[in-house]
Amino acid sequence: MNAPVLVVRDLTVSVLQDRQPRAVVDGISFDLAEGEILALVGESGCGKTKTAEALLGLVPASAGSVSAQSIVLGGTNLAALPESAMRRVRGRDISMVFQEPLTALDPVFRTGHQLSAVFRRHRRLGRSEARRASLEMLERVGFADAGHVLRSYPHELSGGMRQRVVIAMAMACRPRVLVADEPTTALDVTTQAQVLTRLTELAGEAGTAILLITHDLGIVAHYCDRALIMRDGRIVEQAAVDQLFRQPRHPYTARLLAAARGEAP
Repeated sequence: MNAPVLVVRDLTVSVLQDRQPRAVVDGISFDLAEGEILALVGESGCGKTKTAEALLGLVPASAGSVSAQSIVLGGTNLAALPESAMRRVRGRDISMVFQEPLTALDPVFRTGHQLSAVFRRHRRLGRSEARRASLEMLERVGFADAGHVLRSYPHELSGGMRQRVVIAMAMACRPRVLVADEPTTALDVTTQAQVLTRLTELAGEAGTAILLITHDLGIVAHYCDRALIMRDGRIVEQAAVDQLFRQPRHPYTARLLAAARGEAP
């Protein structure tokens, strides 16, 4: 295995429930290696999305609290960074693809404006350079008419097209880590395959490691190198994907696999 690019130790995320803090992510630890595709698998509500939000510093103080011994990305402890410094890291060194692209795209700006803003902010490109880089990035995610997409508003694009725009934004700066939170759940099966294939190809070209959050074990089997199995805020098993499918060690993992195969519990 390559050297770890992201090292997470004792990450806890708590939210208020009936005025009392409740840990929805409960002291998890894991490593993500350079160039690796690591799945974070579990049922809805197990803490997968909160884990993703915590890694990028996206849990607002009004919604909960985050604590960690460390979240080290390429030698920098993200857990110790103030928000002003985290804004420089987010989008440049670690990026995120959200489940629903309409929540990630601003409906009042054309997609070209939003994609160009990434290049201008993090790579300090001028307006015309940022536009050229945006066109190139849209072509790389599979758009035949990148200029049309650049001029379009998010609502004028299909779900699959919007998700490819979000991927272009997330990969624009060739981040060291990409967190993809159920990136194809809202898409049909054919579009899912197209989007995931392009996402993993781009990451491979850039050397970007992916934390792929999903509940779909078929996606895990096809795209991922290792998997973390999460239940009730804790990681109950982690293993290489072939080992996980061949010989799961935790009863919960075995039940997930049986359910995916349509077998009786």
